[in-house]
Amino acid sequence: MREIRFNAFDMNTVGHIQQGLWRHPRDQSYRYHDITYWMDYAKRLEEGLFDGIFLADVSGVYDVLGASADAAIRGAVQVPVNDPMMLVPAMAAVTTHLGFGVTANLTYEPPFLFARRLSTLDHLTQGRIGWNIVTGYLDSAARANGLAGQMAHDDRYDLADEYMEIVYRLWEESWEDDAVVFDRDAGLYADAAKVHKIHHHGRQYRLEAMHLSAPSPQRTPVLYQAGSSPRGRKFAATHAECVFVNGQKIDGVKAIVEDIRAKAVEAGREPDDIKMFMGATIVTGRTEAEAREKFEDYRRYVSSEAALVHAAASLGIDFSKYDPDEPIETGKSNAITSNVEAITRAAGPQWTRRKLLQQMVLGSRQAPMVGAADDIAGQLIAWSEQAGIDGFNLSRTVVPECFDDIIDLIVPILQERQAYKTHYAEGPMRQKLFGTPRLPDRHVGASHRRKAP
Repeated sequence: MREIRFNAFDMNTVGHIQQGLWRHPRDQSYRYHDITYWMDYAKRLEEGLFDGIFLADVSGVYDVLGASADAAIRGAVQVPVNDPMMLVPAMAAVTTHLGFGVTANLTYEPPFLFARRLSTLDHLTQGRIGWNIVTGYLDSAARANGLAGQMAHDDRYDLADEYMEIVYRLWEESWEDDAVVFDRDAGLYADAAKVHKIHHHGRQYRLEAMHLSAPSPQRTPVLYQAGSSPRGRKFAATHAECVFVNGQKIDGVKAIVEDIRAKAVEAGREPDDIKMFMGATIVTGRTEAEAREKFEDYRRYVSSEAALVHAAASLGIDFSKYDPDEPIETGKSNAITSNVEAITRAAGPQWTRRKLLQQMVLGSRQAPMVGAADDIAGQLIAWSEQAGIDGFNLSRTVVPECFDDIIDLIVPILQERQAYKTHYAEGPMRQKLFGTPRLPDRHVGASHRRKAP
């Protein structure tokens, strides 16, 4: 049986995915700016043998609904939001095995400085850092960074391919493995002949510099990606080691999983070089009745306005222009195109604002799994076996109790069914996931390594 992996899916903010649940009296997300909150959070997840905590991020505000950010601000829809990377060293200091996936938008991050930041985190965590590669989807982020608007959807991936070449070369090529000598007697810290300047003159970037960080435990962080559009899948098949997918039906998710893995083989990789994580929201209890009671309790705090704010931004559609039952015209969007396709599959081609809100029962487009722990465990195993899913990105509802329920109720059942680990493997994050601390030779990033003379 495939071993199921769990990531906690969160953000350095009050309202993340399930809009409005920050208002629940037991929710602790208002403490997002308290470092002890995140340290306790990390310790709790490691006790539950979670593979990692995945921290989302955005570089702008959600101002598509009504062409204003006012509703986002009122409802704490991912604003205010703080830098996710700042949390990692504190969480790493109180854990030994937990991995940390951080989102960074490469469109607005100079590759030279970004590569150093990730190498630094990989050093400080002893090889427990991963990077979720995103190209952005908010015009507000483009304007905040001095641009008139976003690049076209597919053009952003073309920029990303060039960006990846640069960071691969900095991480894999600049310093040879034995460049650091650390000979106190000879006064020699590093062999200058084994530290190399990178020369890159491309369409988007020019660079002539050595990497400022010595090789970290993983060199290249574990690479995450969430693109499900045709261009996004091609990018994922080339670069990603962990891919996030969302979907409401097993057959649809299975098709995406198989397509990405087939494209990976075309790129010279193996199908198992990519771990597939599906987004999931779980409300559970010891019994079905207990889970349903909790679900109905949570529903009382959902904000429909905040849910529409988030959906409008990710779909690139201003719902305020439509009456509740007026068919939505999707058109061509520069936002997350796969989200538009997913909504059309779920609600039909003539979907409306009312139909959309009916789907967002907990304030997001992700339909929750609600049921007794034994039933939920069975559903997770079924998804893993039937759709080829390796693990789940578990979105928070009311935190921390949502993860306490998973750790206390679901994890033991999965362990009994031999579908979840009973202890951590040793080594860096990539070692735990794939059995090797460095990129495999067949990965495009590894092609930039210096060959032995």
